Amino acid sequence: MAERNVTLDDTIVALAEQKKYSTLRDILVTMNPADAAALFDETEERLLPLLFRLLPKDMAAETFVEMDPDSQELLIHGFSDSELKEVVDELYVDDAVDLVEEMPANVVKRILKQADPETRKLINNILKYPDDSAGSLMTTEFVDLLPTMTAEDAIKRIRRTGTDKETINICYVIDDGRHLLGTVSIRNLILSEEDEAISQIMEENVISVNTLTDQEDVTGVFGKYDLTVLPVVDNENRLVGIITVDDALDVLETEATEDIEIMGGVTPTDKPYLKTSIWETFKARFPWLLLLMISATFTGQIITSFENSLAVAAVLTAYIPMLMDTGGNSGSQASVTVIRGISLGDIEFKDFFRVIWKEMRVAVLCGAALAAANFVKLMLVDRMLFHNPDVTVPVAAVICLTMVCTILVAKFVGCTLPMLAEKMGFDPAVMSSPFITTIVDALSLLIYFRFAVMILHL
Repeated sequence: MAERNVTLDDTIVALAEQKKYSTLRDILVTMNPADAAALFDETEERLLPLLFRLLPKDMAAETFVEMDPDSQELLIHGFSDSELKEVVDELYVDDAVDLVEEMPANVVKRILKQADPETRKLINNILKYPDDSAGSLMTTEFVDLLPTMTAEDAIKRIRRTGTDKETINICYVIDDGRHLLGTVSIRNLILSEEDEAISQIMEENVISVNTLTDQEDVTGVFGKYDLTVLPVVDNENRLVGIITVDDALDVLETEATEDIEIMGGVTPTDKPYLKTSIWETFKARFPWLLLLMISATFTGQIITSFENSLAVAAVLTAYIPMLMDTGGNSGSQASVTVIRGISLGDIEFKDFFRVIWKEMRVAVLCGAALAAANFVKLMLVDRMLFHNPDVTVPVAAVICLTMVCTILVAKFVGCTLPMLAEKMGFDPAVMSSPFITTIVDALSLLIYFRFAVMILHL
């Protein structure tokens, strides 16, 4: 695939250099808009306007939507007002809103200036909704029907108005007050008798979301009910827009990327990795590293407070990394599992104690198995094979008991912190590996030295 793309890129550049524009156009029109957009994103800036102008009008708008914001901005700066108007007029309202949200203020003014009054009004209305809400994600381009229409009337209306709609597969039945009454599929309309009333055909049990519903919850609704389109209503159940599955998939990808970045201790960014500058990458990572570094000083203070004990039993120092790593890994396993369960809707705060009870039983099994394996390793490998006389049975007992307790504590912290964060309105992903590891490191050291004092009488 990579070799084919490189060859295509070289071919496009060569044809452009040779000014063989008709051949270029013939190649471009055979491509899917998403593939053309990917090609344009990798094209030299000087060739981008030329290649874009070779596209047919309808394909140009579809390709423009799929392109990266940087490439879009570059094209807009090169467009004449008439060219910009042609592209904006071909965009669906939700795509136009996404474009406006991504562009600088001076570019936004040009876009809104070239949009027709009705489109401009719709864009401004959607922009009033909170970021990451269903209202900001929806489009207002859908087919609405009245319950008194016949199937024949409905099909005529679809033919007359459906050209500019986001989808016609599902139509929405509303009353004079625009309250959502039901839905009807194009399939049912075609298969129904021409004089059959829409009120008799429509499905009344409609799944919908409110304009203020969080976009991540919206994607959950799509997945739960296997939908391709979802109506958006206001607080009085009036239909104000729809969300299509392609937009939901975009949100799902964005949310997943954001969670992964947060879980890795990185401030989320909208730009692709290779298009993010070194300075932006530094700003995204440094605050987290600084916070975690400062919080790790507690670990150092704990070790310092027990330095006299370590001086007496120096062998204990060698096993601190193992215990801390095991605790951190155990906590990370629990937190990742719980965070994923929360994001999928499998775990709610009402399951708090059930989750703890399950993780504690898992922790006992993991702790006991690892402690037993570690005891054998200490006695056979460290003491006998490596001839380390300081590794005695009491020392091994301290290490193994610490491991059991550390895993118990780590599992508890790992499963509870994400759920508490969700309850308090924070993103559960914040309570991920870096924070869990830092907390568990400090707790594992406290447990380690307490057992050492008790068993070895330090």
